[in-house]
Amino acid sequence: MKNLKILCVFLILPFLSQAQDVIYVPTSDTVVDAMLKMARVESDDVVYDLGSGDGRIVIAAAKNFGARGVGIDIDPERISESNDNAVDAGVTDKVEFIEADLFESDFSEATVVTLYLLGRLNERLKPILFEQLKPGTRIVSHAFSMGDWEPEQTQVVDGTTIYLWTIPEKK
Repeated sequence: MKNLKILCVFLILPFLSQAQDVIYVPTSDTVVDAMLKMARVESDDVVYDLGSGDGRIVIAAAKNFGARGVGIDIDPERISESNDNAVDAGVTDKVEFIEADLFESDFSEATVVTLYLLGRLNERLKPILFEQLKPGTRIVSHAFSMGDWEPEQTQVVDGTTIYLWTIPEKK
């Protein structure tokens, strides 16, 4: 089923508007939990989800780990849904959802960044991550790598791979 969802992303992608580079495909709760555990999320973390969809990763970070979270998504419907989901989860004091283009956003306060974007978007985002994020910031991606940047850790969960990188010290 996971592979079918990913295949659908690739089949539908050419027909999307210029504003949205990917379609929304929700991450399973099992994968969300594994991503947050892989990133070693704690209560003092600030978790940014770039392309946050319905907000489930940010909400889980707040509810299950006590972290503060920010979701960025270009789709106003997803932002509205995220805010409703935050109310239902009782975490509106710990999360924020921003309607914006993630390539034009400031996420420099993040200590953890989560992604479920296509590989080409991850690679386009990589120099921005290196520019904005402090050394030690953890990045976890669901299903897609970052090209030639070797992950420190990978894990297969529910038939999909998750990847972990850490922003290195600046040279």
